[in-house]
Amino acid sequence: MSVYGASAIRDRQAWLFGLTGPQFILLLVAGIPTWAAIALQQWLPLLGLVPAWIVVGLLVCLPIRGHSAFQWIGVVFRHFAGVAFGWSRFQSKAAAGDLDLGNGEDPEDDGDAGEADLPGILAGIQIHDGPPMSGQTARPAIIQNHAARTWAATARIVHPGIGMSDDADRFRMGAGLTEMMEAATAGNQIDLVVVQVRTIPDDGTERAEWVRQNARPQEPAVSAEVNAQLVAMTAGAAVRHEAFVTVVVREDVISKDAKRAGRGVRGRAAILYSLLDEVEARLTGSIGCTRVNWLDTAELAMAIRTGFEPGDLPALADAEIHSQSNATIAAGVPVAAAGPTNATTAMRSYRHGEWESISSTILLPRKGARMGALARVLVPSQPGERRSLTVFYRPVSQQAADRSTGTAQMSAVMAGTLREKVGRVERAKDRSSVGKLADRDEKLERGRSLVKVASAVSITVPAGWNVQDFGRRLDASIRISGFTPLPLDGAHDAAFAVSTIPLGAGLPKKRR
Repeated sequence: MSVYGASAIRDRQAWLFGLTGPQFILLLVAGIPTWAAIALQQWLPLLGLVPAWIVVGLLVCLPIRGHSAFQWIGVVFRHFAGVAFGWSRFQSKAAAGDLDLGNGEDPEDDGDAGEADLPGILAGIQIHDGPPMSGQTARPAIIQNHAARTWAATARIVHPGIGMSDDADRFRMGAGLTEMMEAATAGNQIDLVVVQVRTIPDDGTERAEWVRQNARPQEPAVSAEVNAQLVAMTAGAAVRHEAFVTVVVREDVISKDAKRAGRGVRGRAAILYSLLDEVEARLTGSIGCTRVNWLDTAELAMAIRTGFEPGDLPALADAEIHSQSNATIAAGVPVAAAGPTNATTAMRSYRHGEWESISSTILLPRKGARMGALARVLVPSQPGERRSLTVFYRPVSQQAADRSTGTAQMSAVMAGTLREKVGRVERAKDRSSVGKLADRDEKLERGRSLVKVASAVSITVPAGWNVQDFGRRLDASIRISGFTPLPLDGAHDAAFAVSTIPLGAGLPKKRR
């Protein structure tokens, strides 16, 4: 059985009764007045302190949709503060009439047309035209994230899929992904590898153009009628998949090497290109990709635009097809117009243009999952909706992996001792957690690498539809696949950006 994730453990280990360290300490601190009242034999104040301690304990420890009440209070406060100050609304420069298109005399001066104008956590993104790759004419777009201080490049990949693969092929692909992560850990330069798959409605534009160019005038009438009926029956439910891989590096890691390679964007690109070649070799090797195309600025702008506005894809595809035979037809979109014209963040959804999205994270099951189990999540429940799944792989350095493993083992031993002191019976999952930590320690000693894995999925529908109903359908698909959904209420704008837009904007490294 090609089961992956069976040896995965939680990023944070519980200490006692399922509580983390901060929860346990906060609960003890909240109980100090109660214990003081008992020590001083102040029984009347004790009648009010005990219920208050119980309420604080429920607020700290009781999870509601994956978060404690204290966390929800913070989320609600930040949301209403954002609404009050206007931070939850976005309007593009083009929609506001503030877009500078240059003076028209200098072809090098395109004003703001070459600058990305994106909302939310993508506001700090700047897209540069990279230098040509060695031996190729391609000029991949270099994505600079000023807020996170990272550089990235995105590739569109083609993979035959694993639906018809046997266990041997799946194991080979999984081993190839493991080797790529181990190489990233050994190099200590790649900060994040993002794999994104988008399922989008297929309007049939490209097929119609192919039929127009290849249809035979002497085709029998019966054959033409049968084909027309088949197209009419399947066109509404047709979908297509597009997959992206984004490689992200940190500025503080490559800055010294970039100075020796030429400084500026060119120096960063030189370092990044060497990593892209290595990643491409892994992708086209045992992982099984048949094509890896590093996107240039125009192609990346198209991917961003169709992420925010899936309904624009037919017009963009039609313009791209006809521009090949007629140079006067403009194809693609400028980078400044790639984002939405307007966007609004609500507590339980995110509206961008004429579309609305809901996002969730996916929790890996304790017993692991079979490769391909998430395929059901990408199947639309109704024609017209779009789903997107993104998986983030963050390699951990050997020193950090050893340190975190030692800390986790110490926490596990301390938790076991506390459970023994209070007389609690050790459960099977407690023994399994200790065993997984020991297994991880053995693998690290043998030279294997530690990788943090996170995932996010979003569903996008036209704004006039009941998006909450489609959000429930998405959660149902995740549960049917054997995983646990965690809706990201209060952060759907950021979740949509990381799960649908292939710019390498990853999840935060630390929980806050």
